[in-house]
Amino acid sequence: MHLKRRVIVVFTFLCIAFCAVLVKAFKVQVIDRDALLTKSRNQVFREVTVYPKRGHILDRNGHPLAINVQTYSLFTIPKQLEGDHSAYRELAKIVPHLPYAKIKSKVKNRDRYTWLAPKIRLDDQQVEAVKKLKGIYIEAVPKRIYPNGDLAAQTLGFVGVDNSGLAGLEYEFNQKLKGEPTILKYIRDAKGRPIKFESNNAQKESHDITLTIDKDLQAIAEKALKDAVDHHQARGGGVGVIDADTGEILAMANYPTYDPNKLRSSDNEFRKLSFVNSPIEPGSIFKIFTVASALENHIAKPETNYYCEQGKMVIDGHLVTESDSKKKYEWLSVADIIKDSSNIGTTKIAFDLTYPRLKKTIKDFGFGEKTGIRVPGESRGIFNDQENVSTIRLSNISFGQGIATTGIQVLAAYAAIANGGEYIEPRIIKDDSVKLKKRRVISVDTANDLTKMLVSAVEDGTGGNARIPYFKIAGKTSTAQRPDSRGGYSGYIPGFVGFPLNIDNRFVVYVYVDDPKENGYYGGQAAAPVFKKVTQYILYKNKDFDRIAEDDDAAKKLEAFDTVKTVSSAARTIAGGIPDFVGLDRRSATSLAEKVGVNVVHKGIGVVSEQSPGPGAAKDGPVKLIYAPPRL
Repeated sequence: MHLKRRVIVVFTFLCIAFCAVLVKAFKVQVIDRDALLTKSRNQVFREVTVYPKRGHILDRNGHPLAINVQTYSLFTIPKQLEGDHSAYRELAKIVPHLPYAKIKSKVKNRDRYTWLAPKIRLDDQQVEAVKKLKGIYIEAVPKRIYPNGDLAAQTLGFVGVDNSGLAGLEYEFNQKLKGEPTILKYIRDAKGRPIKFESNNAQKESHDITLTIDKDLQAIAEKALKDAVDHHQARGGGVGVIDADTGEILAMANYPTYDPNKLRSSDNEFRKLSFVNSPIEPGSIFKIFTVASALENHIAKPETNYYCEQGKMVIDGHLVTESDSKKKYEWLSVADIIKDSSNIGTTKIAFDLTYPRLKKTIKDFGFGEKTGIRVPGESRGIFNDQENVSTIRLSNISFGQGIATTGIQVLAAYAAIANGGEYIEPRIIKDDSVKLKKRRVISVDTANDLTKMLVSAVEDGTGGNARIPYFKIAGKTSTAQRPDSRGGYSGYIPGFVGFPLNIDNRFVVYVYVDDPKENGYYGGQAAAPVFKKVTQYILYKNKDFDRIAEDDDAAKKLEAFDTVKTVSSAARTIAGGIPDFVGLDRRSATSLAEKVGVNVVHKGIGVVSEQSPGPGAAKDGPVKLIYAPPRL
């Protein structure tokens, strides 16, 4: 009986054990199967995402603005070394800026994957030496650098630690620049070392992007803007250059700026491209659009006169004055209202025009809407889109107050005047296959009338500091009041926008300086000189022209030289033949050609240096005139 009880106990125990094994097996094989398989795979298999080399950003001439350099990241698996730190000591000798003490602190109390140094520069000899070290692994990692430092930094933007774009064009075109990743799978041995790789998808290449920006012009524009901001002790400023016939942005910047290579030490506020992102009151540069609306709607003509109330006018209980309180204008023509920048004259035009018509013109010129330039964070500006406004509000809008515009909007709108009346959507990516997006906003005649007024504003009005020897400049100054945090105004934002006439490649330059404290705060004082420097660079790439532009005496001699050539043009004519055009500027050459009945084809800028056919030849066809910078 005692033996039988023992057998029963043992049998019961075995049954229980067997059942436990069955339960455990069921749990492993059925319940926990997927989890255990996943864990097993993770111990043997690993996946890594590999992106193609990030595309470069180039300027319009192929110069690099953002590129990659090869760097290396080092990591270790301390468990594999089993407490032997000789590899770490050897690594410290190979990479001097990675001392052993630093390595030791990184791996302390660590068994698994540990970073030692991310994205460091190593030469080929160092790379090969590191690869031979047990337990030390090296990974080639491209690093984004900006070879020109802070040049166009706010436009370019920057990338994060994973080389993904975080701001600017790096962000906007991140997918194109970064490409599609490849998923690499690899098998690890018992010590965690990779022994076999395979890919499950085809890698899609990244692409370079080419900008419309000209690197050299960008540098000139940034330097001119910085000099102005420093000279006037201003908060900052902005500058932009647009090709009036294509909408291509040739330069665009704000100052202060930052160096994307030194991102951690930069001020976050300076990373923003305010020229596109932050609207400001345009001030008097906006008056030309009020006049454009009046001309286009046949409300007024350039010679139409308005009484300007001797400098003061009360509207809805508000006193409106001229920007220069000393000016007490009486009767001014529409053309003179632009030349003298009369607030009251512009107000009178707007009253005749009425708000609905003015609003349509403002919208036609792109204000109140994004331009579509594809720069992240573009602002649409501030413009009241209601059906009608009060008379004082209409007055304010007519001369650029109570409305806010971005720099890119002003550039695009003035480009429409410069090119004869077509609004062209601005763009910053160079792609000749993309069709221009354009629409006619004013007639050619209206554009020509506006241009003549803008020329007068430079030659005889407030924009005298923008004049450039041997070129007619159309432009407009502004001295906008600067809004403060209390809803009022404090300080000024002087500006100048303009373009040269009679050149092959038409362009517009816009400059503003934010809150100058010294050496003048008018647009003609603070902004026009920046316009002049930038425009001179484009027009006067020849060194002789640079010297002429900087030397007032030389400029006077040059003007005198032109006068002599023009006055004596009668002596240039040869009976029955083509006259001698050499030495004449474009206007004088055109005038002479008209007098003698010759058709001419102009090429280049400056004065005529060559002509074909030559003087005395028969008038059988057009004469090709080649222009070049004059030499004293």
